[in-house]
Amino acid sequence: MTDTTANGADTLPQIGLIAQYVKDLSFENPNSPAVYQWQEQPQIDINFNISNNQVAEDVFEVAIKVTAKAEGKDGVAFAVELLFAGLFGIRNVPEDQMRGFLYAEGPRLLFPFARRVLADAVQDGGFPPLLLDPIDFGALYMQQQAQAEGAPEGITGNA
Repeated sequence: MTDTTANGADTLPQIGLIAQYVKDLSFENPNSPAVYQWQEQPQIDINFNISNNQVAEDVFEVAIKVTAKAEGKDGVAFAVELLFAGLFGIRNVPEDQMRGFLYAEGPRLLFPFARRVLADAVQDGGFPPLLLDPIDFGALYMQQQAQAEGAPEGITGNA
C-alpha cells in the first residue's frame, strides 16, 4: 500500500535527475606554443561555487562552477572555467531538507561528470589531465551551516 492522502494524491518524497549538461565551458592557453617548452611546474589555483534555482514547479537546476588557473614564473599556462548543471525533479520534500539536497546531495551526484569534463578540456589543451580530488559536499554544507547567518546565498570553496 502506498502513502496517499484522502484524495489519492501521492505524498511520498521523490527526487529524480532529469538531465545533466555543460552550461558553459571556457579554456584559454594564452602562452602557446611557448608554454610547452617551460620547465617549471605551474601553481594551480582551483575555486568552485555551487548555485541553484527553481526553473519550474518541482524542477530545480543545481550548478557547479569550477575555475582553475595554472600559473608559473613565465606566465599563465592555462585557465579553464566550467559551469556544469543538472535538472532535478523534486516533489514532496520538506522545505527544511531541500537546502541540504540542493547544496550537498545534488552537487555530489553531478561532481564526477563535471570532474571528467574539466580533465578532458585540460588534456585537449595539450596538458596532463587536471584530476580534481573528490569533494565532500555534505561536510562542506554542514560547515557552511555552522557559520554565521547573513552570508550570501551559495557555497564556495578553494582546493
